[in-house]
Amino acid sequence: MERPVSDNVQQQLLIEQRVANESKSQLVAYLLAILLWGFGVHRMYLGRWASGIIMLLMWTLGWLTAPILIGWVPIALVCAWAFIDLFLIPGMIRNDQAVIRQRLMTGRW
Repeated sequence: MERPVSDNVQQQLLIEQRVANESKSQLVAYLLAILLWGFGVHRMYLGRWASGIIMLLMWTLGWLTAPILIGWVPIALVCAWAFIDLFLIPGMIRNDQAVIRQRLMTGRW
């Protein structure tokens, strides 16, 4: 015979289900980072709008000024930034999951 699950355990299971449903997909983040890496779309998808827009502006201005050779500096910086982001994406997602979990635990559904 099964024991009834306590309310606390049920609430924790519900919270974890909501965290799983509301959090961003790591696969989608990686696909965006790999396919559209210079545009910063992966950062925007992960909720980091300011840095995503900065990345997009640097990328755009870099290509606009590449013919006069100064644009290669921001392009190189964005390439390095996008490469580093490949290692930062899991941490960004874990951080967002912790924020969602904390919000749900404090009762702000």
